[in-house]
Parts: sequence; C-alpha cells; structure tokens
Amino acid sequence: MEQHYLLNLEATIKRKWDQPALCFFQGEELSFGQVAGHIARFHLFFKENGIAVGDKIAICAKNTHRWAVSFLSVTTYGTVIVPILADFHPDSVNYLVDHSDSLMLFTDREIWNKLDPEKMPKVRAVINCDDFELLFSRDKALTESYRKLDETFKAAYPQGFGPEHVKYYTEDIEALSIINYTSGTTSAPKGVMLTYRNISASIEFALRKIPVKDGDKIVSMLPMAHIYGLVFEFIYPICGGACIYFLGKSPAPSLLLKAMKTVKPYLVLTVPLVMEKIYKSSVKPALQKPAVKVLSRIPGLRQIVFKKVRSSLNAAFGGNVQEYIMGGAALNPEVEKCFHDIKLSYTVGYGMTEAAPLLAYAHPWEYAKGSCGMAVDCADVKIDSEDPHRIAGEILAKGDNICLGYYKNEEATKAAFTEDGYLRTGDLGVIDKKGNIYIKGRSKALILSANGQNIYPEELEAMINSQPYVVESVVVERAGNKIYALVYVDTEAIRKDGLSISAVADLPEVIRLTVNKDLPAYSRIFKVELVDKPFEKTPKMSIKRFLYK
Repeated sequence: MEQHYLLNLEATIKRKWDQPALCFFQGEELSFGQVAGHIARFHLFFKENGIAVGDKIAICAKNTHRWAVSFLSVTTYGTVIVPILADFHPDSVNYLVDHSDSLMLFTDREIWNKLDPEKMPKVRAVINCDDFELLFSRDKALTESYRKLDETFKAAYPQGFGPEHVKYYTEDIEALSIINYTSGTTSAPKGVMLTYRNISASIEFALRKIPVKDGDKIVSMLPMAHIYGLVFEFIYPICGGACIYFLGKSPAPSLLLKAMKTVKPYLVLTVPLVMEKIYKSSVKPALQKPAVKVLSRIPGLRQIVFKKVRSSLNAAFGGNVQEYIMGGAALNPEVEKCFHDIKLSYTVGYGMTEAAPLLAYAHPWEYAKGSCGMAVDCADVKIDSEDPHRIAGEILAKGDNICLGYYKNEEATKAAFTEDGYLRTGDLGVIDKKGNIYIKGRSKALILSANGQNIYPEELEAMINSQPYVVESVVVERAGNKIYALVYVDTEAIRKDGLSISAVADLPEVIRLTVNKDLPAYSRIFKVELVDKPFEKTPKMSIKRFLYK
C-alpha cells in the first residue's frame, strides 16, 4: 500500500526546515519552514470560517511559488483543490468554479478583473495568489477574520511556529483530493476526480525511480493546473526535498535558458515540441556543417563529434540534467534518431490526467527507441487486441493511480470504464514481448482506408514534420476518403534561405511527393495545404485535431 504523499511532505518539511523550497526566479524565496507557516495560517483561516474536509477550493493563476503555497494549503487541510488553467476564457473560469462547487478562489488580480462574482455565487472569498491579499469577500465576518489573521496565528502559536506543529490531513487516503478539468468547455465539462491514493501512487513511483538528492533543483515551466506539470514539476520534487523555481507566465526562450543555466536543474520535463524546436534551431544546423558531416563519418571521430554536440545541448540546460523526460505526444523519429545517436539521456513517457498522470515510463538506459516506456508498476496496463504484439488495440488501465471518474458527469464516467473497471484511454497501441508500449494514435483520429487498412495520422505527421521548413502538421480525412495534410512552415527559415516565390509555391507538392515515396498506396497523401499560423494546442501541447477536420 502506498504511503500517503502528505506524510512524505511532512517529513521533508521537518527535515529541511531552513532550506529553500519554493522560489520565484530572480525574486522571492521561501524556505520549507516559511511554506509551512503560510499553510498553517490558511488552515486557521479555513477553520475559523467553516471550511470543512471535502469542501472545494479553486485556484486559477499563473505559475508562481505562491500558487504552490496556495495549492498545498488546500490539499493539506483535506479540502479538494480545483486547479483551473490561467489561459481559459473568463466565462469558462466562472463556469468551472461554479460547477465544481468551490467555496473560495485563489487567483491573481489580472484574472480577477475579468471574472464575474455573480456567476460564482457559492464563492465566499477570493485571495490574490501574488501577495495573499483578500480580493473579494461576501461577508463582513470573513473579511474581519482575514484582517486579523496575523493576530490569530500568533495566538495559536505563542511560543512560535516550528517543525513540531506540522501535521497534515492523512486520515483517508481514498478521499477526493483534486478535481482537474481537462478543458474549458461549458458543456458537460470533464472534471477528473483524483484521490489522495491516486496522487500518492504516482509520487511513490517517481521517488523510487528518480530519487531526489540533497541540493537538487528543478525549473517549473509546464502549466501547474495540468496534472503533468503539477505532479512531476511540483508535488514529487517537493516531497523529495528539491527546491523548485517558478518562471511565472509562459517564459520567453531567452528567460527559460537563463533560468536553466542559473538553476542547473537535475531533471527537465517537457513536451516533444520544445525539444524538436531546439533540434531544428541548433542541433541539426551544427551537425550539418560540412566539416562536422565529414568528421562524423569517420568511426574514430564520430563519437567525439556526438559527445561535443551532447555536451553543448546539456550545457544549455545547466549541465546537471540527469534525464530529459518528454510526454504529451510522440517524439519525431528524425529528432529521436539524433538524440539516440548522440546518447542524450532522454526518455518518452505516456500518461493522461485520469492516470495522475503516468501510465508508462522507462529510464533512459532501458528506454526502447520509438516507444513510450513500459507500464508503471502501480497500474495494470493492457492492449485490447486479439494479438497485442502485432495488432493495435485500445490501451486500457486499472490501478491505484486511476481516477474515480468525472465530477457530476455520470454519463462520461460510465463511458470511460469497461465493465470490469479498466479505464479506456482512447489511445491505440501495441506492446512488445519486453513490455515496451508503442502508441499508434488516438482511436478517434484513426482513418480507415477504402480497402479497410488502418491509417494512423501520427505516423504520417512524423514523416511530414521531418521535411525541410516544416514546423508541424495535421493529417485528416476529407471527402471521398482522401488524405489531406495541413502543414505549418517556418517562414523565417524560408526567408533566411532566400527561397523564391515559385519555390515556396511548389513546397506543398514537394512535401507530398517526398513523403509519398515511403508510404504504401493506401495511405498516400492526396493534397498538402499550407496554413498561416501554428495549430491550436492543449495545455500539454497536443494539437486540437477536432478543429481541423
């Protein structure tokens, strides 16, 4: 049985009391003891104002160290935290706060100025994540309670607040802990219900597989309101004792690289799109220099060249990275071949919000190229296929990390599980004899050819994305069972290379013919169309395919 992750957190806070825990990059730094002090203050405020175990409190703000404090203050009290993405439309935020039955809201002033309290009638108080100022209150007693919180805190701990006072809610590991909305829709929204056991299973797995050492630091750059960033860039590292640096809003590349070089993180969690951009902008050009191409063909010098490229890439991330963990989408085969050749310490995992979030992972030294790792040991993961080694089927999962279902959405909950309790992931895959899982695509994205052959758009997209000037693509089926490829190209690279107008005009056909050479007849692309802006994406940087049918 998993140890409750809040017991890990308690022990870590007591052990590292005076050491840095949460930092805003180039700004405020909070020690583990200071974090515990903030949590204790909020617990007193919750208790004084009738907030009970199981009540809901929402949080919608940009990533900051105080976002993290707000989150911990809620979840350690036994209340249910409802993280909402800061870039959701204000109408969606209003709706989701109300739909979740949240009694309080942590946000920032910029977002609060766009919200309507009348559309969130259950909310009694709104607190600013940036400075913990009370932004809104529905009753005078609560306002006065918050104003006197310093006095209340001093009265509760007259001899001072210390490690001996740290005690968090661990009574019921099966209790609901997080409601995580997977989209901002206002039509039957899917709020994934995750228990303390679900989170604890993921944290225990992570601490076993990638132990945190004293002095380890990490940069939080993924959305905290998305379960991938929340668990692996925040809850897991802080439970292990790492110091976490937050960058605020989505950082510019220059700030991100500056933070990496300064912080020197032990772990980098990202999405393939980020690493693919780095490959195309710096790694590939370096490898294609004439002198480098010549040297890399000489067996004795090849590894020296690759080591230099790997060292340069690692240095850009601070030089201390043990693992680059990618998730959310497949890694482009061309990029993966390069990372494999230069022996970059990378791996590609697989998961979803409903699995809190991990379903598959492998250490870089055991990772099979093209796979998404092996099933985590806190879940039973299987392929719904008569021959799971060769014929793709839906990936199903059951285990301690799998969610309860969707909040106030029985229809979606029932549809998400098989009769024997396995979660339907909606992803198609196969599994080899060693247990490596290979994703073939989304079941909803699968295209059936006229002669009954399965066509996986993701496989075609990987080939398209390897072509010169292509940034990203979406493959869709259109009238007459024809395959179209929508392609977004790098106009800046085209301009720098001085391509003529006619060459640019010919680019779609060049891409089509080049890719089709390596495709069987039934899956060949009928037409390539250029789009003028990047495709819209989910928080984990997966393309919203449904927008491009």
